[in-house]
Amino acid sequence: MGETVFMSGGCQCGAVRYRLHEALTNPHICHCRMCQKAFGSFFAPLAGVPREAFEITRGALATFRSSDLAARGFCAACGTPLTFRYLSSKRIAVSLGSLDNPEAVKPAHQYGTEGRMSWFAELAGLPGETTEAGDPKRAADIRATSHQHPDHDTTSWP
Repeated sequence: MGETVFMSGGCQCGAVRYRLHEALTNPHICHCRMCQKAFGSFFAPLAGVPREAFEITRGALATFRSSDLAARGFCAACGTPLTFRYLSSKRIAVSLGSLDNPEAVKPAHQYGTEGRMSWFAELAGLPGETTEAGDPKRAADIRATSHQHPDHDTTSWP
């Protein structure tokens, strides 16, 4: 594997960590029902690299064959969705939320729009607040009791 690391990421608990040795391409969100179920969300944010540019640096991916054509990788310890790949493809996609810096990759396309929620466009107009503004005590409690792995590589787990 080449030494250049373009990005890194991992699961919520830190049991699985990965590095990308090429820049991600085709950043997108998929609204199809299968992606909604796999992510437990309204859509799945993904972008890909050639398989040889994807390196697991800690742990191992658990996989689920979500169809005859595709497999989804996740952390067996905490359930974080991490990858999607077509079995016949030489590429693998990573979940953008699992990147250490998800802000760096802006989706540029949408797939599976037949499954997009009818009210999805209204989300940006909803009232919002920071965690601190909503309930400062709860925000402090969450920080004090969080078991989430930091957004960077570490030498130990957990």
